[in-house]
Amino acid sequence: MSFIEIKTIINADVQTCFDLARNIDFHTASLKHSNEKAIAGKTSGLIELNEWVTWEAKHFGITQQLTSKITEFESPDYFVDEMVSGVFKSFRHEHIFQSENSKTLMIDRFQFESPFGIIGKLANMIFLKRYMTNLLTTRNAFLKKTAEELSHIQ
Repeated sequence: MSFIEIKTIINADVQTCFDLARNIDFHTASLKHSNEKAIAGKTSGLIELNEWVTWEAKHFGITQQLTSKITEFESPDYFVDEMVSGVFKSFRHEHIFQSENSKTLMIDRFQFESPFGIIGKLANMIFLKRYMTNLLTTRNAFLKKTAEELSHIQ
């Protein structure tokens, strides 16, 4: 099992960050480069506890589908999405939000297991963990920029 943790300081309130992180439309915009789109389940708006979404995206030149479900939810501090079906053997993504001096510390904890046994473990060591880290970092930078713009408007 691989583990990625990314911490992002955002100059915006916790609720704004929490809501952006669980917003299906925002998620689509943040990963536009992979043509990611929600195709089943909750396909727009704010996802809630026990709701699920099926994503379709192009990664490594291959169109893939992945379904995840919100399995834990405590607004505005925490939620977890876990893979129900998809290319990974499993994944669990914890989204943690902490208020610190009128800023938000957003923590992503992403655990995943590659499929295909030893071949999957080799792929993980060579490129998959780095690819997933870059994907999460890109999404977080977009969330940070958007949340900070929104907080300056208010």
